[in-house]
Amino acid sequence: MAKEYRTIHEVAGPLMLVQGVEKATYNELGEIELANGEIRRCRVLEINGTNALVQLFESSAGINLAESKVRFLGRGIELGVSSDMLGRMFDGLGNPIDGGPAIIPEQRIDINGVPMNPAARNYPSEFIQTGVSAIDGLNTLVRGQKLPIFSGSGLPHANLAAQIARQAKVLGKDESFAVVFAAVGITFEEANYFKEEFTKTGAIDRTVLFVNLANDPAIERISTPRMALTAAEFLAFEKGMHVLVIITDITNYADALREVSAARKEVPGRRGYPGYMYTDLASMYERAGRLKGKDGSITLIPILTMPEDDKTHPIPDLTGYITEGQIILSRELYRKNIMPPIDVLPSLSRLKDKGIGEGKTRADHANTMNQLFAAYARGKEAKELMAILGEAALSDVDKLYAKFAEEFEEKYVSQGYENDRSIEETLNIGWELLSILPKSELKRVKDEFIEQYYKG
Repeated sequence: MAKEYRTIHEVAGPLMLVQGVEKATYNELGEIELANGEIRRCRVLEINGTNALVQLFESSAGINLAESKVRFLGRGIELGVSSDMLGRMFDGLGNPIDGGPAIIPEQRIDINGVPMNPAARNYPSEFIQTGVSAIDGLNTLVRGQKLPIFSGSGLPHANLAAQIARQAKVLGKDESFAVVFAAVGITFEEANYFKEEFTKTGAIDRTVLFVNLANDPAIERISTPRMALTAAEFLAFEKGMHVLVIITDITNYADALREVSAARKEVPGRRGYPGYMYTDLASMYERAGRLKGKDGSITLIPILTMPEDDKTHPIPDLTGYITEGQIILSRELYRKNIMPPIDVLPSLSRLKDKGIGEGKTRADHANTMNQLFAAYARGKEAKELMAILGEAALSDVDKLYAKFAEEFEEKYVSQGYENDRSIEETLNIGWELLSILPKSELKRVKDEFIEQYYKG
């Protein structure tokens, strides 16, 4: 039986100080029993001698210092994991919220996990098809990669996240594929959207959903992504599945981190975020990857909204350092009704070269990708010139490039959220667009591919 303490000294916002505590440890879970028998949960944030500073999961309203009891449970936050989690929906602490029965766990795992040892990693090298041309064709996602999506407030990143979760698959092998989807600090409306999307298309059968709403406690917001990664590690490394983890929105997670840090009166870093935010984000992101000797893999797509569309804001800035590239959504394309509004030029997948080519996608993939980038960049320049000097100032070739840029956005980038394109379709659309240009302009493509695919 856990020892009970009636030595609550002070409650300040989400924090509570308990005195005279023996053998409590950092991150240990506790329970507070109020005078009326109600139980609330807490977690140890700091130990100083016999004083324990704990953080409340629920509100501190109604806690009577003299009459409330605290007991520590001798363990951290754990998730009971099982293959039965697939097709289920949980809250940010791993409790079922879909009306189904509780999970009978095969094992209980501490959600804090450990980042992978770099020496034990396998290099990511297999293509994952998302069905989205701007990602598959130009910023390819590779199994075991961490590829964040940088969005802006009000841009349709939720639609893109749901589309990738529905459509993603590993090609060429009959391997079990699962999606773990963590929604952090979202509105009830968004939670409903994700649930309906997955249920409607049947994708829910291979998905584990963790949903933390905006009105849930900040501490739960901090545990939700770790719950998702713990479930993913179990499915990947115990059950041999390929798991795609999508976490939206990391900005809400970082704001919860800032809230807790401020309550602890820690010295703030940039924009008020704690100085250890880089380490904290890395401890999550680095749990993705492939392990030597294990069949499964974890591929991670964290999604974050950049405050004021600012790429240099601490959250996208630090995320960019830890991950292997970024997909950037553009407000300008969104206004033009290009869906999804992926801005391919500043987007980058650092591992794209490892997952494409013969035997993975198609032999001409690397060439066409480079040529499409170059032609789109030149086409955008031509359009800017046209806006300043008028169409008459452009050469005939520049006019073709301007036309290419228009068609590229309309046909290649814009495909809607229901269209699932195979990599062949994506590459063929690329060749249709390159055929707008004369053969002499295709300087980045081998002659053999021009002979085979050019449609001019």
